[in-house]
Amino acid sequence: MINFSLQGKVALVTGAAYGIGMAIAEAYAEAGAKIAFNCRSQHHLDQAMADYKAKGIEALGYICDVTKEDDVKKMVADIEQKFGTIDILVNNAGIIKRIPMTEMSAEEFRQVIDIDLTAPFIVSKAVIPGMIKKGHGKIINICSMMSELGRETVSAYAAAKGGLKMLTRNICSEYGEYNIQCNGIGPGYIATPQTAPLRERQADGSRHPFDQFIVSKTPAGRWGTVEDLQGPAVFLASDASDFVNGHILYVDGGILAYIGKQPK
Repeated sequence: MINFSLQGKVALVTGAAYGIGMAIAEAYAEAGAKIAFNCRSQHHLDQAMADYKAKGIEALGYICDVTKEDDVKKMVADIEQKFGTIDILVNNAGIIKRIPMTEMSAEEFRQVIDIDLTAPFIVSKAVIPGMIKKGHGKIINICSMMSELGRETVSAYAAAKGGLKMLTRNICSEYGEYNIQCNGIGPGYIATPQTAPLRERQADGSRHPFDQFIVSKTPAGRWGTVEDLQGPAVFLASDASDFVNGHILYVDGGILAYIGKQPK
């Protein structure tokens, strides 16, 4: 029988105070996992704890900067003390800075790399020893279509997400023998509150130009939803994916498979 259950598993989802991270955490809780998450401010933590409680989820929440190794070690140690060894890690925390490359400072570039690439290295490094000792583990990195494609103004983000794809494959290569599977999820364009302005109808009733662009490039003909990511995330965290390793699962409605329509 295929086992998609996460009953009794301990899952740490970084940056899961809202959006994609919270949706994944919610799916894991529904599948039976215990949930821990982090964010970077008291305000976001308080709101997230209230949201999890409203969903009937008893989550452990932490204020933790995942770019700081000592802070991450303390968080992981506390989770292990209260819940047990972390079975599932989702490296979801990330940022994007949309700045033309020639106008972007090296400091701004490094900040994106630090959060989107170095942090997954730090958090993975912190949980892998426990996974080795327990004899299994699942690490899921939230990659991006920019792990494969370039686009104007996102040089740092694309560099980080391309690097995260290869970090995923290297963790698989280095720790697969310990029954640790490391895979990635590459979301397409997802409808969230952050992208809502890009999907608002114009005064004349037409679509926003960026909305038109995305829908035209997506064979599914729509934006994705956070719910579209929940099934893939549960699959990659469950025993059903025990022989899937080093893979990036693109949940993009087909964008990466599509060359686009011929201009009329």
